[in-house]
Amino acid sequence: MGLLLLDRAQLEVKSEGETLALYEAGERRGTVPLKLIDRCVIHGSQTRLDSGVLIKLADAGATTVLMSPRHPRRVAIVLGPQHNDAAVRLAQALRVMDDAWCRAWALGVVRAKLARQSRALRLLQGQRPDARKPTFDALQTLDAIRTTLDSYAAEPSHTVPPLDTLRGHEGAAARAYFGGLAGVMPPALHFTGRNRRPPRDPVNVCLSLGYTLLHAQAVQACGVAGLDPLLGFYHRPAFGRESLASDLIEALRPAVDLWVWELLRSRTLSADHFTTAPDGSACLLGKAGRGVFYASWNEHAKPWQRWLRAQAQALARDLRGTGMHWMAPNDEDDEPC
Repeated sequence: MGLLLLDRAQLEVKSEGETLALYEAGERRGTVPLKLIDRCVIHGSQTRLDSGVLIKLADAGATTVLMSPRHPRRVAIVLGPQHNDAAVRLAQALRVMDDAWCRAWALGVVRAKLARQSRALRLLQGQRPDARKPTFDALQTLDAIRTTLDSYAAEPSHTVPPLDTLRGHEGAAARAYFGGLAGVMPPALHFTGRNRRPPRDPVNVCLSLGYTLLHAQAVQACGVAGLDPLLGFYHRPAFGRESLASDLIEALRPAVDLWVWELLRSRTLSADHFTTAPDGSACLLGKAGRGVFYASWNEHAKPWQRWLRAQAQALARDLRGTGMHWMAPNDEDDEPC
């Protein structure tokens, strides 16, 4: 299964041995083995469960994500057991304070993201030859920025420009890229570019929800690898933000964009699945649409999850050797009572 979505009114979840039992309006609807659950997403506030269910999910290594009932925004996340290798986090904290290392890491993140954005636009050109101009114009801008970034990479790492300069390049590329993406989206969806908090059209609703789920997977991958998701290198540490998870997902965002485009182009999700908030401030994905969205996500997100885990594990291996220098020798007498 992988993903368990809890998104029904009057739904109650109980822990029964190695399974979760689902009850709707007091009637037992079935059970789900815990061993099949990798992630659990709870939408809204009407699902009832006790702390024992969360403990069972966490103990099984599953991540539970609590989503806002109206907007594609994560409210809370409950992770399973975390890796106990303190050497990784010690080295990670040291790297956060190493400006040259952070700039080199950030350059790699931005170059990888722009490379995938370019590939996505070229794929869309092939799919929509009638909309070549917006994608062509976007590629012209991206190619120029990538040339500049390549010139930075060809120089010694200590000469990489400051993070604000790299963010400026990334922002300029994003404006061009989403302009190209707007040119191939169905006109009925009224997508003219990226907007959020709250999203105001169906495309942005799907993008925001997809990025939110991807970010939760990155947080999970960090925990499994022994990394602190709060300590990022390109996205600097900030209160309440899992900055390293934000770093890790940047290169995968264009893959989510292509998936969203196909979801809407094929009318797997259509305009009928969305409504507008009563005050007109936001676009909302309805319950039927959420079911379609999550079913497709569960099918397509597995390679992204594997990629995030591989990236997190590679970073942890790189950090571990440095952190071991600061570790105390093992002493059983220091174990907690």
